Amino acid sequence: MSDSPEEARRSIGAKRNPASADAIREAAQAVLLEAGYAGFSIEAVARRARAGKPTIYRWWPSKAALLIDVYQRQKRVDNPDTGSIEEDLVLFLKSLFRHWRETPSGSIFRSIIAEAQSDEAAAAALADYSRSRREHTGLMIERARERGEVAADVEPTLVADLVASYAWVHLLTGRTDEDEATIRKAVGVILRGVKNPAQGGKATS
Repeated sequence: MSDSPEEARRSIGAKRNPASADAIREAAQAVLLEAGYAGFSIEAVARRARAGKPTIYRWWPSKAALLIDVYQRQKRVDNPDTGSIEEDLVLFLKSLFRHWRETPSGSIFRSIIAEAQSDEAAAAALADYSRSRREHTGLMIERARERGEVAADVEPTLVADLVASYAWVHLLTGRTDEDEATIRKAVGVILRGVKNPAQGGKATS
């Protein structure tokens, strides 16, 4: 269905009309719940939202971009600031795994990652999202660095990548039910590193 003249006037340009954008997001979420990822399409969303496909594509350049927006809208994950970087990361990962387990978000994000392996638009949307999440998670590391818990030369976004890698592999292999003790061990390895202190400063080949 094409936009009505009134809708078209409100939708002109790249700037989103908040009410129309919310209607499209809600329609996308409903289509996803009813049809699953395999049955999800911009056409179905447009019909349900009573919006034009050009409007949707103007605001979300790909199906993956819209799905990531829906995923972010659903996301309710803790970003703790306990004063301890170990506790912050453990609580963050527990919250993330619980969110993936108990809401449709886990299957949504897993599908986006899968599509990104063969679709350039999905890969670009995922890269943009990952960049913003890397910076967000990196704030925990930055706070710890300012407290003196983390060495001054540690790059926060690199640590954020390590944390994300641990989380993603658990999502993709269906292991989001890890207990706190296991998560804490993983966080400990990330924070301490794996080099044997007894080896001192010996170079490795």
